[in-house]
Amino acid sequence: QVLNHTGSKNSNENKAEYSPTALLLSCKEIKTNWPDSPSDYYTIADSNGHTRHVYCHMEELCGSEEGWMRVAYLNMSDPTENCPPGFRLYEENGIRACGKPVTTAAYCQAAVFPVSHISYTEVCGRMIGYQYGRPGGINPYFHTYDINSPYVEGVSLTYGSPRQHIWTFINAIQENSFWHNDGGERSCPCAPNSVISNKAPPSFVGNDYFCESGAPATAELNTFYTNDSLWDGKQCEKKEKPCCNFPGLPWFHKELQIPTNENIEMRLCANHGTHREDTPINFFEIYVK
Repeated sequence: QVLNHTGSKNSNENKAEYSPTALLLSCKEIKTNWPDSPSDYYTIADSNGHTRHVYCHMEELCGSEEGWMRVAYLNMSDPTENCPPGFRLYEENGIRACGKPVTTAAYCQAAVFPVSHISYTEVCGRMIGYQYGRPGGINPYFHTYDINSPYVEGVSLTYGSPRQHIWTFINAIQENSFWHNDGGERSCPCAPNSVISNKAPPSFVGNDYFCESGAPATAELNTFYTNDSLWDGKQCEKKEKPCCNFPGLPWFHKELQIPTNENIEMRLCANHGTHREDTPINFFEIYVK
């Protein structure tokens, strides 16, 4: 037996006996061959015949049919959960989140999520973060940067080497007004009547981004804004209201032009040191198919 279904942790009702004649390479194959398979942990094999224990989401997700494999998951609301290696724990007002290590300059802290040679053409997921200090969104001068740079105050999600863009999660400086006299340079690209609304994000980002701020008014240094989580489509005030009209929020969905089996990388970036800004992450889940 080369495919194992572990069954529910709380019940044996969903257990099934599988006896395939060939290795099954994905959650989608399991769902295709056994349509009644529930969401659960399964053992599948990659293209090299190596087995891997994965969680399969067997219902529709992001408007696409069943058979998704989860490649990354973090829920810092669980008090037993730890930050990924290299990330620093923020903890305040009952909120736990993972930010960059202490830095004094522009920097991206990375976490790589192995796909283990499982081929996929779609990526779906969600990301929840919080604002710390005075992030600058995607400023106009970031447009001279490339995908390998800290082009965003927030999260860059990519796959492969060289990096290919999946999604960008932007942390803008404040939600109710523009920052002093900058005309909105540090606001969301989707904010109306701002300087940056007339400047598209970098070409490799395109429209594949979410943007939100956690500071209702003037953003202050050394402040962890725990009352408004980012990229969840909630508490969108004044200037950022159009940014919460993106279809699917809080879920993103990216269809790739060609199949790939390369790993996914999450980078938490900022153009200044952590004394000025950070975007600690509280929750994420990422699926491929």
